[in-house]
Amino acid sequence: MRVEALLLLLWVWLLAAAAAAGRMVQPRGHQLETYKQTRMRRDARMDGGGHKSGSPIYKRSPDMTKSPMTKSEQLLRIDDHDFTMRPAFGGPPIPVGVDVQVESLDTISEVDMDFTMTLYLRHYWKDERLSFQSTNNQSMTFDSRLVKKIWVPDMFFVHSKRSFIHDTTTDNVMLRVYPDGNVLYSLRVTVTAMCNMDLSRFPLDTQTCSLEIESCSVFPSDAYTDDDLMLYWKKGNESLNTDDRISLSQFLIQKFHTTTKLAFYSSTGWYNRLYIHFTLRRHIFFFLLQTYFPATLMVMLSWVSFWIDRRAVPARVPLGITTVLTMSTIITGVNASMPRVSYIKAVDIYLWVSFVFVFLSVIEYAAVNYLSTVQERKERKLRERLPCTCGIGNPDEMMIDPQITGYGSMDVNATGNYGLPENGGRQERILAQVALNDPQIARQVKPSRGYVNIWIDTHAIDKYSRVVFPGAYILFNIIYWSIYS
Repeated sequence: MRVEALLLLLWVWLLAAAAAAGRMVQPRGHQLETYKQTRMRRDARMDGGGHKSGSPIYKRSPDMTKSPMTKSEQLLRIDDHDFTMRPAFGGPPIPVGVDVQVESLDTISEVDMDFTMTLYLRHYWKDERLSFQSTNNQSMTFDSRLVKKIWVPDMFFVHSKRSFIHDTTTDNVMLRVYPDGNVLYSLRVTVTAMCNMDLSRFPLDTQTCSLEIESCSVFPSDAYTDDDLMLYWKKGNESLNTDDRISLSQFLIQKFHTTTKLAFYSSTGWYNRLYIHFTLRRHIFFFLLQTYFPATLMVMLSWVSFWIDRRAVPARVPLGITTVLTMSTIITGVNASMPRVSYIKAVDIYLWVSFVFVFLSVIEYAAVNYLSTVQERKERKLRERLPCTCGIGNPDEMMIDPQITGYGSMDVNATGNYGLPENGGRQERILAQVALNDPQIARQVKPSRGYVNIWIDTHAIDKYSRVVFPGAYILFNIIYWSIYS
């Protein structure tokens, strides 16, 4: 009995101890539950406008665009639409506004007939399929990864040779979507396009090049003619902006302007085409230094031979050959950096006329030298036909009456020794005069009488060339620069 009584007392004590432990834990749980209820009541008062009027604390409404758990595809409902079709397919054409920011005009090549330009190309359109609900966030900006999942205008550059979108350090593409569905699509592009240049006035020319933008069909179900897509400059001529620091080494950029036209393709129809025109005027100073001045100096150098004695063959011949070869080198160097066009350029006219002047100076000396040789030959023949002149004294001391001979001493001295050998030249002239005084001898040499004064003509060729050549070249320059400048 005692043992059973002890066991009963022990069991009662254990129950009492368990009950005491339960009473100690229950207040903590009660306190925790009370804290939760208090937090919930406070949140309920904030949601229900529990703050007093004029309180500076307001509850912001939840914005799904700011929720980190919301994906852009879910927010824009990308999977709910078929973006292979243009917006409002089957309805009126979708207007797509375009504006351009020209960053740089890199190169202009006359040889390849093209230019290279870097620009920011921006497109504006509205796609209601991309609209989303947002009260405070004005727009969302995405990179090129989302561009591949939605519809964008399929622009291309007409007559382009090469073009690419910059990808350093990432693709230079930006997509901005507004809550009402308006879209801005911008990309940075470098394009090399054809430019038909008229070089007939080169290097005094002015060139106008154009960059043409047009829509093309990517998907077979969408032709994107003017019935489906309408391209236009968003702000007219103000849609084209340029950097004031753009400059070229050979050209002065005069102006940029825009136009819009329709292009027709017989197989597909009419398309809107946007044009960016820019006018370039070539700097002339470089070509003055490298082409015009050297050519002019070579022509002037060829005139030096007119003041050199015609008997100085080693001096005049190399001078003429050197100027001719130099002009040939200048012409070859200019044409090496130019396209092989089938018409004459302004620089060709100047260089070839200069070359003709240099060549004529060589021909002039050849004519003088030939006439002098013929003169000397005929004078030797005349001397052989004269009778013996043993009785004639020293020619320097011999005085001839001008009334008898028809030749004055002043005429003989003024003519110089041109056309005659240094030794005996004066004697040969006097002998010719004496022979002409004798009627019998004059009849024998009558066929050669007109040649007695040839020595004067050979000297006159050089004398006249000193005036005619510079005068004609100056007249050519006046006419040339008045036409092309």
